Amino acid sequence: MTRIHIRTLGMALLIALSPIRALASGDAPAFLLVGLDGKTFFAPDGSRNGPNGSDAVGIIDASDEAHPRLIHTLLDNSVYGPPTNLRVTPDGRLGLVASSVLMHQDGTAWYAHADNRLHVIDLTATPPRLIETVEVGQQPSGISISRTGDLALIANREGRSVTILSILGSKVRPLATIDVGDEAAAVAFAANGRRAFVAKNKAARIGVLSINGTSVRYEPEYDMPVGAGFYGLDVTPDGTLALTGNTGQEPSDGHADTISVIRADGRRPVVLDHLGIGDTPEALVIAPDGRHAAVSIVRGSSAARGSPGYTPTGAVALLTLSSQSVQMTSQAETGVVTQGIAFSSSSDYVYVCNYVDRNLGIYRISGDTLIDTGNRLSLPGQPAFLAGR
Repeated sequence: MTRIHIRTLGMALLIALSPIRALASGDAPAFLLVGLDGKTFFAPDGSRNGPNGSDAVGIIDASDEAHPRLIHTLLDNSVYGPPTNLRVTPDGRLGLVASSVLMHQDGTAWYAHADNRLHVIDLTATPPRLIETVEVGQQPSGISISRTGDLALIANREGRSVTILSILGSKVRPLATIDVGDEAAAVAFAANGRRAFVAKNKAARIGVLSINGTSVRYEPEYDMPVGAGFYGLDVTPDGTLALTGNTGQEPSDGHADTISVIRADGRRPVVLDHLGIGDTPEALVIAPDGRHAAVSIVRGSSAARGSPGYTPTGAVALLTLSSQSVQMTSQAETGVVTQGIAFSSSSDYVYVCNYVDRNLGIYRISGDTLIDTGNRLSLPGQPAFLAGR
């Protein structure tokens, strides 16, 4: 068991997300959004771009947490790249989907070029439907929505910026875009909504944003060093800690990578320590009740079979969070090229995207242990990202 001892953090991890409520009466389904990507092959001789199915957004009903089911697909949306580009508003009414790239063909080769669109899905409609598309920055990727549900942030990779958007009812409107100096792959609000963190992945640094109402300011003097190439970024429900998943060299090379642990609630956020996690922690999410975090670990499953770092499957790791430590307490096998990851509303289940296998793995948490239920939800494409409220 790997352990990081941390100064007393006073974590009051009591906040949990309740199931999505209906607009008028009764309970609406607990929806998850899954991004299906059709532009990449992970073949025995290595990865390449090209048509491999269709891009789409899937709507998953997770009301029965042990047996989620796909109920609808829509959009011809791009979810190419690391799994950070979908979110559901806190009230469960809207889904926000960033279209990161479009593909074009040059001879026999396929190339990605930046898009700049954000799609808004009405999750209260039957079936859910696209209601508008707005322009944001170049290659919009990671999305975060404030707890109050009236403000959203989008990290624009090619734009090296963060776009601020207002949310009023079903209307989503860009307010401003701020330069953060480096490629920005993900973003996460702090619990109090007055701060946010930006994954400056190629610079291996966390950027800090100060928020006052709808005014957002980048604070370069607060940049923090973490691991290289990270995309996974989340903050505990009480705002005490932030965690990053540092993927290191890509594709997977067989060497262990890290999780960075950040004290997030001080006047000056600081990196406390690093936790060894395995090769390529692609996605990271903290449970609604704040007791655990889950990490999808690609290992060598994305590498060519002749590579010294090749492994046939990935893994999912469970981290246990407390006032004294962050520990990796359990790990389970997954499918090929694990990507997006999400907790159920109750925090009792973890869902893992198995990209090449085109399915969702369902794992139950018992104490501090992950148990593979054996259930797999088949999907009509390659799942790259997964997100709920």
